[in-house]
Amino acid sequence: MNPSPSPAQFPSANWTHGLKRSVLRQMIAVTAQPGILSFAGGLPAPELFPREPFAEAMAQVLREPLSLQYGPPQAALKEQIVGLMAQRGVSCTPEQIFITTGAQQGLDVLTRFLLNPGGTMILENIVYTGAQQVLAPFQPRILTVPTDLQAGMDVKAIEAYLAGGERSAYLYSITEAHNPLGVSLSHTRRHQLIEAAAQYAIPIVEDDPYGLLVYDDELLPPLRALDDQWVIYLGSFSKILAPALRLGWMVAPPALLPQLTVVKEMGDLESSVLIQRAAATFLASGHFPEHLARLRQEYGHRRDVMLQALADYFPAEARWTRPRGGMFIWVELPDGVDTAALLETTIAQEKVAFIPGHAFAVEPGCGRNCLRLNFSNATAEKIEDGIARLGRVIGEEIGKIC
Repeated sequence: MNPSPSPAQFPSANWTHGLKRSVLRQMIAVTAQPGILSFAGGLPAPELFPREPFAEAMAQVLREPLSLQYGPPQAALKEQIVGLMAQRGVSCTPEQIFITTGAQQGLDVLTRFLLNPGGTMILENIVYTGAQQVLAPFQPRILTVPTDLQAGMDVKAIEAYLAGGERSAYLYSITEAHNPLGVSLSHTRRHQLIEAAAQYAIPIVEDDPYGLLVYDDELLPPLRALDDQWVIYLGSFSKILAPALRLGWMVAPPALLPQLTVVKEMGDLESSVLIQRAAATFLASGHFPEHLARLRQEYGHRRDVMLQALADYFPAEARWTRPRGGMFIWVELPDGVDTAALLETTIAQEKVAFIPGHAFAVEPGCGRNCLRLNFSNATAEKIEDGIARLGRVIGEEIGKIC
């Protein structure tokens, strides 16, 4: 009798062959080690979560008879999201709001809806790993464009592809406080991207988890505020409320919502009604404006502390972005520095963690001399100490190659 195959021998889809966990997820185990000071994860500060008022909202909802029952997307939450979108300068109606289980699900639903297997996608060469992961099952042909660390995605390069006959299933934009680069798309490039989308009839998926976390006075409109025909907007409560809620939303043309609903139902049937009701109750309680103001003040301070520490402790050969908002600073070191190897040294010698730049690269080999730093999940004191320690290791490494 032939032995039964082990799970490792089960046949799997072609796209899963060679599948590996992202470097970001692998870093969770590393940063969980005792004594590690981590600038690695894209984590909000847990001490800033509005635990007490959200607990009150949850308790209120749980007293309702149908709080634990199946249910449709909650109208009360959609109404609250319309108000949040107004703060971003976006005018929309509840009928345009599509509730998702985090913004990541919104990106997944739209990818399954818009991208054919083997289709074409135009992406920045350094981009959020979650976007790359949702594309992987479709094994698309990917065309890349560079990103300017002051002005954002190279829209002229996109236009050159489109003028040459290429067509992307959609154009993906992290317009504000790019993950991992920290850069915001300039006002000029925002208009150029919308014009390209309209000219070539290609939708834009605007991923905007950091749009309400801007710390400078100048507020730039999201793409959705500039165009409501070609831009589908993705929002998230993960960074402005709490990631454990796994709650996000989409602003899309109402005509698309029935089809998108069917695509979403294939994954999870529906987003948690309990969480939707609790979030709506919390937002209606009036606590959110004060909470958001506190986040902006504290994260803005932590950003400023990290920028100053980089200037004080990093060698002159390094350069970095100066984000308007969000949670990340991108650092470029001289060619010849391998930040993957540097990470091992830094953890061993200084117990400081970061994400090597290659983790976000679409093309192998890119970003090898770069790293991403998170400033939201460490106190100002720890930021200065950690950057000083990291700067020592980087200085020694640069000294070896210069």
